[in-house]
Amino acid sequence: MIWAGVLVASVACYGLKLAGLSLPQRWLQDTRVQRTVPLIPVALLAALVATQTFSTGQHLVLDVRAAALGVALIAVLLRAPFLVVVVAGAATAALLRLI
Repeated sequence: MIWAGVLVASVACYGLKLAGLSLPQRWLQDTRVQRTVPLIPVALLAALVATQTFSTGQHLVLDVRAAALGVALIAVLLRAPFLVVVVAGAATAALLRLI
């Protein structure tokens, strides 16, 4: 049963990639498309971060992950290096879990 899902998902991903490669050139040169396409990975990453931070299973939760994300966001706004952002978020989560 699981293999059927994996195979269906693989075929769907391949079909989606093939559909993207099959688009007419004039569609890809449209200014709206060229402005929108670079923003798609940012939106997907933001959705992934939000899902992983504020949910457990099918429940909405507010726990130490939200506080760690807040500290990491403050570090980003202060233009801290990436490693400092990651360590600050991880340290916040670890200290709050310790308490």
